[in-house]
Amino acid sequence: MNKITPKTGGQAPHDQLASYLAADLDSVNALIRERMASEHAPRIPEVTAHLIEAGGKRIRPMLVLAASHLCSYQGSYHHHLAATVEFIHTATLLHDDVVDESQQRRGRATANLLWDNKSSVLVGDYLFARAFQLMVECGSLRVLDILSNASATIAEGEVLQLTTAQNIATTEAQYLRVIRGKTAALFSAATEAGAVLAGAPEDQVRALHSYGDALGISFQIVDDWLDYGGAGDGIGKNIGDDFRERKLTLPVIRALAAADADERAFWERVIGAGDQRAGDFAQAQATIARHDAMEATRQEALQWSARAKTALEELPAHPLREMLDGLADYVVARLH
Repeated sequence: MNKITPKTGGQAPHDQLASYLAADLDSVNALIRERMASEHAPRIPEVTAHLIEAGGKRIRPMLVLAASHLCSYQGSYHHHLAATVEFIHTATLLHDDVVDESQQRRGRATANLLWDNKSSVLVGDYLFARAFQLMVECGSLRVLDILSNASATIAEGEVLQLTTAQNIATTEAQYLRVIRGKTAALFSAATEAGAVLAGAPEDQVRALHSYGDALGISFQIVDDWLDYGGAGDGIGKNIGDDFRERKLTLPVIRALAAADADERAFWERVIGAGDQRAGDFAQAQATIARHDAMEATRQEALQWSARAKTALEELPAHPLREMLDGLADYVVARLH
């Protein structure tokens, strides 16, 4: 198995982007701090700061900034859009941790554990509202359409995941619909909105949408691969989380496609019925490995990364284009 080596020039692509966009990110972070404030409900900034300041890579805001600069944007409303996508992302994380009953996020106790589920849900709602205020200030109905549609798609993807979880009949098409909703929708909205804000030609808008979509899908497939084959990501995601939460991810779907009767009975017990016992996760890993489902999942992630890189070929030469290309490589560099 070959390890993917991203083109970093000695620095990780997201760090290259952060360095290149440092002044913009300072403005975005100041705007985030300003808009997450609440005069009457101090718990809102407390809960928000706990998650936003926990060391996330700010990939989604950087995608907005990179796309807008790549398309020669000259204004300042890209800061509003970058803050918007970070608020939407943070709101979904707060809600997800309640739904999944999570106890750790980015290496720290989750907000629902430190405060309570009610606080997490309501602060998430507040951040969604703040996000819409920010995007309205940009004055572009098309940008508002892109980001509001993405918000609806994210929620739809999360609900679809609820209905497909624990159902071993879930198909690859349904899985792709889930991850395109819950993860890729915000990636593609970030890149597309940045291009639209800049008044880019339609071919560039489409290219950046395609890039974000493929990057987000690759990103999520790698996360799902790591859950069965990695050693954790070092920021709070533990190996086996998806198994314990009975999520139908691509490694399991591929293993199920080749399963014999005994293996299907195993998956029905641990995923369908939720009857998980000591040693079951190791058996799940062994079953997935026996059918080469890990390698098949790895190849799928690589193909989506390649699609992201191909989409960038429609864009003009620019240092940011090279960094975005490197980011697509970096996402799959975790496939060791």
